[in-house]
Amino acid sequence: MISFDELDRRILAALQVDATVTNQALALRVFASPATTLRRVRTLTESGAIQKTVAILSPESVGELLIAISEITLSDQHAEAFDAFERGVVAAPEVTQCYRTAPSVDFTLVLTLTGMAQYNALVQRLFSATNNVRNVRTRFATKRSKFSTEIPLPSRN
Repeated sequence: MISFDELDRRILAALQVDATVTNQALALRVFASPATTLRRVRTLTESGAIQKTVAILSPESVGELLIAISEITLSDQHAEAFDAFERGVVAAPEVTQCYRTAPSVDFTLVLTLTGMAQYNALVQRLFSATNNVRNVRTRFATKRSKFSTEIPLPSRN
């Protein structure tokens, strides 16, 4: 875990809300000089605290999407089997989130799809093509009530 001081926390909190802000505006928001702010952002990026800066698209702007949450249980419970399944899932662009979970299910996946045809193709490619998937349980989202990419920052110890 990376240790953050109060200025780091303010910078990270501000950037999680809007990473397009200029360094000058960010410095004003976090009550630091522009030079200090720029240096801190570079350090946070180099340390891996800031993984990348992205644009989050509005789902409505790209058309109808089908969001599915799949719970996967594997037949083979060995580490190599988990790693092999995970590699296949990570390579699939339709899988937008993948979690190893416990107990009862091995993986929970969030899928972002253009429709049922794409879901069916994904099921064939990832789940049915391997003999290691024992059970798949999928739920389909009917409404998105909350979506956030912000990570709550730990308070100072």
